[in-house]
Amino acid sequence: MFEAVEELLVEHAALEERLADPSVHADQSVARKLSKRYAELTPITRTYRAWRQAGEDIEAAREFAAEDPAFLAEAKAAQVRQDELTEELRLLLVPRDPSDDKDVILEIKAGEGGEESALFAGDLLRMYLRFAERVGWKTELIDSNESDLGGYKDVSVAVKTKGAAEPGQGVWARLKYEGGVHRVQRVPATESQGRIHTSAAGVLVTPEAEEVEVEVHANDLRIDVYRSSGPGGQSVNTTDSAVRITHLPTGIVASCQNEKSQLQNKEQAMRILRSRLLAAAQEAAEQEASDARRSQVRTVDRSERIRTYNFPENRISDHRTGFKAYNLDQVLDGDLNALIQSAVDADAAAKLAAAHEQ
Repeated sequence: MFEAVEELLVEHAALEERLADPSVHADQSVARKLSKRYAELTPITRTYRAWRQAGEDIEAAREFAAEDPAFLAEAKAAQVRQDELTEELRLLLVPRDPSDDKDVILEIKAGEGGEESALFAGDLLRMYLRFAERVGWKTELIDSNESDLGGYKDVSVAVKTKGAAEPGQGVWARLKYEGGVHRVQRVPATESQGRIHTSAAGVLVTPEAEEVEVEVHANDLRIDVYRSSGPGGQSVNTTDSAVRITHLPTGIVASCQNEKSQLQNKEQAMRILRSRLLAAAQEAAEQEASDARRSQVRTVDRSERIRTYNFPENRISDHRTGFKAYNLDQVLDGDLNALIQSAVDADAAAKLAAAHEQ
């Protein structure tokens, strides 16, 4: 392991030297690529230097302990610290998800429960918008289909970082664990007897694909136009501006009706389609590779129930990680960090366990 770290230290030093050269920044795409790699290697470099320093502290304390036994406690403390840093290094050396720094397209769809499910989908949308606001991300509503009572039958939102994100803090790195079925238990607004109902909404999170990442041939697409539905202003519901795009080889469908023009709706639908195609390709590659490091938190089966929102008890429960808290009101107001961190930590623990087995 430490031979690999030494090689990365050499690479880190070389990158630092290159980034100090003003000519490198003449090509912004090259500069971004180098800066990204430098940022990835910096935590490894910092942790390894701390590990090496802990080793020197151990040796020094043991030498002094020959004359003064009080230094044995310092040697033991330094040993504990070095052991902790060894585990940190193992985790840092586990290959990262290459999509971690990508922006995402987040889709929420009402499921079982009719109008109540659509209202819950609206609650989830607000939760994610508030969370994005708290962490300083930008959001863009791509498409929505509202229900009669003000909820959403389905809604798609692009979530983006402002500038470069720190390693592990990108939108995909944090939101990729949100995909799955979210279950709610509460008294619906439509319930006159005060009975608690259970309904659900599905969340799909995909990294947003650049055009160069996904090759889409025009001959592989079927594009249908139709009249928009739902509330809207002039031109909505009166012209065939809504667009549905079907990728014939895979059967993947994307649609958009929010924009006023057919061309704008087509562009937005293509954004969603490219992201879904990229996600499908990545999942297929993961299955074929049978990657032993595969996260035990996320699964390909996005229909899996991942979380329960219990309103009577003000309780939030994540069924994958065992996380439970009684601050549902705060979570729905965007306080998602503890929930997301529980998934990140569970994923990290699984990867570390797999690394130990290798």
